[in-house]
Amino acid sequence: MEVIRFDGYTTSEKVAIARGYLWPRQIDRSGLRSDEVEISDEILTTVTTEYTREAGVRQLERDLGTLLRKTATKIASGDATAPVVIDLDALRDALGRQRFFQESAVRTAVPGVATGLAVTGAGGDVLFVEATAMNATAGAAGGGGLILTGQLGDVMKESAQIALSYVRGHAAELEIEPSAFEDRAFHVHVPAGAIPKDGPSAGVTMVTALTSLLSGRPVRHTVGMTGEVTLQGRVLPIGGVKQKVLAAHAAGLTDVVLPERNRGDLDDVPEEVRSAMTFHFAMTIDEVLGVALEPTAVRAAA
Repeated sequence: MEVIRFDGYTTSEKVAIARGYLWPRQIDRSGLRSDEVEISDEILTTVTTEYTREAGVRQLERDLGTLLRKTATKIASGDATAPVVIDLDALRDALGRQRFFQESAVRTAVPGVATGLAVTGAGGDVLFVEATAMNATAGAAGGGGLILTGQLGDVMKESAQIALSYVRGHAAELEIEPSAFEDRAFHVHVPAGAIPKDGPSAGVTMVTALTSLLSGRPVRHTVGMTGEVTLQGRVLPIGGVKQKVLAAHAAGLTDVVLPERNRGDLDDVPEEVRSAMTFHFAMTIDEVLGVALEPTAVRAAA
């Protein structure tokens, strides 16, 4: 049996599917008629972006079903009169508070946090890589080592070790004081801690997070990145470009840094997404940092 994999839908595709298929089906299942309830594309977009984060539309259909069942209950009880127009207040009343937020600007406001892109079982996703430093005697690793948390697999652990070695070995080029490494331990964390993570595409994000931390330059909140890095600073190609770009677009990112050798993979990305974003292709980590880091340093949290 052949397994056919789908890379996921854009937000506009999800809204079109909801309008043409999911909404009519859930109206019928809720015992309503199409002329008894109305919903705008704007509200459908809100449901898609604020209440779901998935490659497909399964959760979207569940939420639309919940919204319609509650509307049907109000009509049957006399609390509402048909036709009912679903507005934002009705949406919040039925589905509760907003579940998902575009938090890149908040998370990367301080040095030491970079926005990475990954592929999970549910499609593309955005991962924040956090780095901090402490006195070596205070670190659990002891002796100025590297602490890794976030249920990282072996490949990501090696990526973090390579990232720290690269930053330490190229401190002068990165305008980092050599004293920044003396008697200090480093801690790299990838939320959420309860979700196992692995894969060969977090190297550039880890280098960026560590460089941001030690140079005091925050990462631009509009930038997401993916790619593996070598000890010489070369950026290696990765897989899952379409899924990662779709995740970046859904998260509100406008700039994506990709390995140069993945340039051809952009042909698989829908035109509406390509036209809404700026793509930067990098052969070396210096090119990544030139795009990702703010030019001015601020006081580091670490």
